[in-house]
Amino acid sequence: MKEQTTSSGPLIEMAGVSVGALRDQSTLMAEGVNWTVSGGDYWVIAGLQGSGKSDFLMMTAGLMAPAAGNYTLFGEQMPIFDEARLPIRQRIGLVFDGGQLFNHLTVSENVALPLRYHRNLSAWQANERVQQWLEALELGPWADSTPGALGRNWQKRVGLARALVLEPEVLLIDNPLGGVDFRHINWWLGFLDVLGRGHPLLGGKPVTLVASTADLRRWRGRARQFAILRDRQFVVLGTWQQVESASDELLHELLMTEAVKE
Repeated sequence: MKEQTTSSGPLIEMAGVSVGALRDQSTLMAEGVNWTVSGGDYWVIAGLQGSGKSDFLMMTAGLMAPAAGNYTLFGEQMPIFDEARLPIRQRIGLVFDGGQLFNHLTVSENVALPLRYHRNLSAWQANERVQQWLEALELGPWADSTPGALGRNWQKRVGLARALVLEPEVLLIDNPLGGVDFRHINWWLGFLDVLGRGHPLLGGKPVTLVASTADLRRWRGRARQFAILRDRQFVVLGTWQQVESASDELLHELLMTEAVKE
């Protein structure tokens, strides 16, 4: 297992940050974001489709620069693109909605990619760690299959395995409960709980979690901090009790979504 340095202060800190759309960064999805994430936090960011949740997480992961404002990750200015500082950015992992897998590679090969690219490991050297995560996520039977042979439920887990193989301290998960069936929803919620407490494959060290959603009710009793994206504004709500006491109409819609589905 790789050694990770300990950061004092916030892990993520944003002041006056604006977020552009990944496809057109001149289109702002959020403005004036002030947000702090500390070690051990478990955030859920809610918003309707098209509100910019995915763009926000991709900017947070460092895939693009903020359109304005100041963003530091582990005390370092983001985005981090230069090679010498890349290990800092690798301390944050991103799970894309749908996995964003390479269809010409097997499941094992997809999960091994970060180890081969960032750790310069051979396929043989990466294999043991890859297999450990495949088993932990119940993906062993599909190790030699390509992603196209899997349904969305399992593709999302492959994306999670690929993010976890580098042992991130902060994990961003885009819409993990979207488009999956009830059994898999329960699996995700339970597995994220384990990550938040400390998974054995991560040496028992708790992972700081940030997930996005369009449905809030599933996260009651799970996440500890909540925020919403609406009309290009990032609004920190606080605890679940504060979510329930808020009078915002959009928030009520986000709380109703799952009830309608059921």
